[in-house]
Amino acid sequence: MNKYDLIKHLSLVEHIEGGYFSETYRSDWIMPTEREGNERNMLTSIYYLLTDERPIDYFHKNKSDIMHYFQAGSAITYLIIDPLGNLNKVKLGLDFTQGEVAQLLVPGGYWKAAILEAGEFGLLGESVAPGFDYRDMEIGQPSYFREQFEDLWEQLAPYVKND
Repeated sequence: MNKYDLIKHLSLVEHIEGGYFSETYRSDWIMPTEREGNERNMLTSIYYLLTDERPIDYFHKNKSDIMHYFQAGSAITYLIIDPLGNLNKVKLGLDFTQGEVAQLLVPGGYWKAAILEAGEFGLLGESVAPGFDYRDMEIGQPSYFREQFEDLWEQLAPYVKND
């Protein structure tokens, strides 16, 4: 199976962060929150695909915790910045001898970007709790990243979306 087969078979569409996605589950259970709109679905899940043509999931952060699961293809490198400004790199994949991990939790409030550095595609699944809502997501802005992460800017700049 190639990237085009996956896009068609999984009904993937372009995502504003980069790559492609398809929501596969949205819980009927609703939970109260302190967030805009006050309520969120308990859990949501998606397929997410990076390809050699769309290899970057640009920096963004979510209010909810997100669990990432490697599914197929080539490993994906995550750049994660915690609330104190510490940068961590993690590879999501199945080559455990090279330090890759098959699943990765990115807590709410952490900035993250993901990069397909080699290969035709990398497919993963994501579960979000409380469920994903676009009101809970923030796309990284170049001016903010330049100011907040001045020492890291050169390293982070390719993964901050310029509109």
